[in-house]
Amino acid sequence: MSAETGFMHAGGNCPGCDVPATSRRDFLRRTGLGFGWLAFAGLANRAAALEMRRAATHFAPRAKHVVFLFMDGGPSHVDTFDPKPELDKRHGQPAKWRADVLSQGTSANRKWLKCPWPFRQHGDSGLWVSDLFPRVARVVDELCVIRSMFGESPLHGAQSLLLHTGRSIGAAPSIGSWLSYGLGTENEQLPGYVLLNNDWIPNGGFQNFANAFLPATHQATMVRAKGIPVDNIVPADPADLQRAKLDFLRDQDAATALSLGGSDAIESAIHNYETAAHMQTLVPELCDVSGETPATLNLYGADRENEYERFYSLQCLRARRLVEAGVRFVEVTCPNTHGNNSPWDQHGELKLRHAENARITDQPVAALITDLRQRGLLEETVVVWAGEMGRTPHSSGDDGRDHHVSGYTIWMAGGGIRGGITYGATDEMGMSAVENRLDIHDVHATILHQLGLDHEQLTFRFGGRDMRLTDVHGRVVKEILT
Repeated sequence: MSAETGFMHAGGNCPGCDVPATSRRDFLRRTGLGFGWLAFAGLANRAAALEMRRAATHFAPRAKHVVFLFMDGGPSHVDTFDPKPELDKRHGQPAKWRADVLSQGTSANRKWLKCPWPFRQHGDSGLWVSDLFPRVARVVDELCVIRSMFGESPLHGAQSLLLHTGRSIGAAPSIGSWLSYGLGTENEQLPGYVLLNNDWIPNGGFQNFANAFLPATHQATMVRAKGIPVDNIVPADPADLQRAKLDFLRDQDAATALSLGGSDAIESAIHNYETAAHMQTLVPELCDVSGETPATLNLYGADRENEYERFYSLQCLRARRLVEAGVRFVEVTCPNTHGNNSPWDQHGELKLRHAENARITDQPVAALITDLRQRGLLEETVVVWAGEMGRTPHSSGDDGRDHHVSGYTIWMAGGGIRGGITYGATDEMGMSAVENRLDIHDVHATILHQLGLDHEQLTFRFGGRDMRLTDVHGRVVKEILT
């Protein structure tokens, strides 16, 4: 048991552990001159998987799962969840503000640009939502709208990596990988981290979803919206032949690990082989939504004519099915409809493209919240809706906004997050977060906390130091918790 993390990982030798531990590898090697290790390799690895699944939390968790709805490119906060009447009043006037390195728009002759969509209050809470999201507005009492986010750089790649990994320079594990590492999996036959992709890799590349220095078992498994969900998901051999091959590989890997005095990397490879074999049965079943009721399919809009809308609906429905099956962390990305740098990155055509993106995502996102709630899963699932940045309240034209991380908006729901509230605020023009300012490390710390993990204790020894998702930053935002 690790004194640092409060739970044991496979091998019994967590980084930072102060108490010597006997690993199952050492025990088998000593009690049978090594033959016990070979003879019971399969049992040992199954025990490792169960050990991971039963990993203890630092304290009682409020939630078990996370669904991250990534709005790649930066939805405009002043056009979605952060209304600015003063911005409406000054529409078209010369925009003047203090120097701000976190705002990309620095050209001369910029003007304030009002929101093209009306804002209205919704639900018992009276939260403000623009007409871009009529369906999400119906579930607004479940949402905690955070209006005071700020970032590090007005660059997509750096901010996307920061949002996913807590580092803007890459080469760090994704939050999904950290949760898989910290909690293991509820279902040993499925990966702990699944990426439901929509044929688009965000700025920052696959490093957004990578395990980096964490064991390979914790990297994201990508499931496509179109065509075959996962490569090689259909077995190439009959079941008995595939089983024989897996047993052979397992025994060979176990022997190699023994010759090396033990290897966590090889154990990870063995576990990955076994998980992949199980996935060939389970993943097609989970990805096939034909057994869902007509009412559920209609709720998500899975029968919509537009291909982008239909596939995004499919991925949101799959997210619910994966949570139901026990996957810890599920991310859903947005499709890129128009060959832009990223889906929500509207330097121009703001009205056209923000409306298009909202049309694709609004119904399925609202459906996911509704469906999780109806099934009793929302209470144990943290849902996060976020882009990597916001957009400038001013423009060099009359139909576009630029990159902006001085103040922007995300929302969270479920899993012990207070619903029907706003937290924090930007100034009267939406330029800067001025009240209860938060950065992504605070959000990460809060998500980990809801799943029973202390962000300061969830560490992994790498490069001569104890690494963590929040690095040396972050606080749990208890004000938004129930």
